[in-house]
Amino acid sequence: MHGITESLLEGLARYWLPIVVTLSLAWLVRNRYHNGLNKYPGPFLASLTDWWRLFDVWNRRPDITHRKLHEKHGDVVRLGPNTLSFADPAALKTIYGLNKGFIKSDFYIVQQSVVRGTRLPSLFSTTDNGFHSQFRRCVNSAFSMSALVQYEPFVDNTTKLFLDQTRKLFAGKPEGCDFTRWLQFYAFDVIGEITYSKRHGFVEKNEDIDGIIAYLTNLFLYVAPIGQIPFLDLLFLKNPVYLKLAQWGLIDATFPVARFARARMAERLPDLKSADHPRDAKEPLLPVVGAAGAERQPDLLSKFLAAREARPDFMTDTLVQTMAVSMAFAGSETTAISLAAVFYYLLRTPPALARLRAELDDAARAGHFHDCHSGLVTWAESQKLPYLDACIKEAFRLHPAAGLPLERIVPEPGMEIAGRFVKGGTIVGCSAWIIHRRKEIWGDDVDVYRPERWIPGPGDAEEKRVREMNGMLFHFGMGSRTCIGKNISLLEIYKLVPSLLRRFEINFQDPNKEWELVNAWFVKQNNFWATFDVRDLVQPEKSEKADVL
Repeated sequence: MHGITESLLEGLARYWLPIVVTLSLAWLVRNRYHNGLNKYPGPFLASLTDWWRLFDVWNRRPDITHRKLHEKHGDVVRLGPNTLSFADPAALKTIYGLNKGFIKSDFYIVQQSVVRGTRLPSLFSTTDNGFHSQFRRCVNSAFSMSALVQYEPFVDNTTKLFLDQTRKLFAGKPEGCDFTRWLQFYAFDVIGEITYSKRHGFVEKNEDIDGIIAYLTNLFLYVAPIGQIPFLDLLFLKNPVYLKLAQWGLIDATFPVARFARARMAERLPDLKSADHPRDAKEPLLPVVGAAGAERQPDLLSKFLAAREARPDFMTDTLVQTMAVSMAFAGSETTAISLAAVFYYLLRTPPALARLRAELDDAARAGHFHDCHSGLVTWAESQKLPYLDACIKEAFRLHPAAGLPLERIVPEPGMEIAGRFVKGGTIVGCSAWIIHRRKEIWGDDVDVYRPERWIPGPGDAEEKRVREMNGMLFHFGMGSRTCIGKNISLLEIYKLVPSLLRRFEINFQDPNKEWELVNAWFVKQNNFWATFDVRDLVQPEKSEKADVL
């Protein structure tokens, strides 16, 4: 036996190179023909290894790559040994429809925050549909359209401050401001006020508080490529040894964004122990009874705490904290991106901007707006402005926040997707950057910002056309995993866009400079500098009856 072992080791030492080459080739061949996906077109290297995807995403414009591939190969493209991208809109209802059995891929696990060495699966990042269903039922009412009326005063507070600060800091100054960054400050402060009844201070100070936005930017630059090979995350941010040391209190592996959210919670709930304070493992993370008056404040944290009291068997202290972290984690990025897209395309399309401003001015003259001093527009008022709605939806279409396919895993034993049978275990997905440019849905001018496409002409056919477009708008996802914060984001966008345009003339600092897009999971805009000039608010016209009186 000893001699056999020696001979085997000697053989391995002598022939290690051809053995490694043979095993590597066998692995590549296995990848190439995995699940019968070799019948689907795509880059040859992509069929062999996910490293092709990783490097493509690392270059920060995979949306361009994906669009070119679909233009060349058709509705189904192979992006990895086990990954297919679908461009056929018919695939949406199958992949993202209710009760279809698809689950999120491990790409989302990479995005889970870490607190004291423990992962925090959120509504967004969990891959467990059962857990997601229970979790969402606990907090769903806090994000409903009917809850918007409770949050609007919070949004108003920050919006009024934002308008005033824009005037004080930037109005009349030729150097202008980094508009995308300024809008992200706004979105972050709004979500802070809605969640904790307190702004974080981004707008007041015009600075990145605690470097949290810079941290999020770098985190997404990490998440996007590493998520293509999720195993790599176990070697870096979620290294098991590193996390275990954190659980033992030897190091601090808490994500800065989680520390940020926890600090804001502690301001509202004084009994909350600081992240560095040792505590008994059985001691509740949050106080059993909220801070005085917390239940009277209709903010999100009070609703999360109420959900914990209603469902203590499921809604634990940790899940309350998870929701608070999630709001800080994703509550600002996508909204700021969408706001920047609306303003950028309006400035690039002067006829659309002129028509929208005319709609706002006409509404003001007709006494449509209650606020004639600050320029603030209410949610209810914004819903009576059809061209505003068209401008916002067209920006959603041309620049959806998420820039990668929303990955799902096909359930066993397989599923027919848009007329093609795909085996169970295969990763599939659709990208809004592809779906939103389908000519059969949006028309031949899919690359043009044309809000008028959302305005139905006379006749049932036009009404049907616009309904179909609305049904294919993929900006917030689709199905049971649709972004839970969608309504809050819409509240911010539909209020701020008209409020800013009533109050200011906005222009490019340099019209010859194009923005720079960075697709790091969310497609962020850089180099978007704008100038502001104060505009006289259009006042309601006096009626003849009022003049007589």
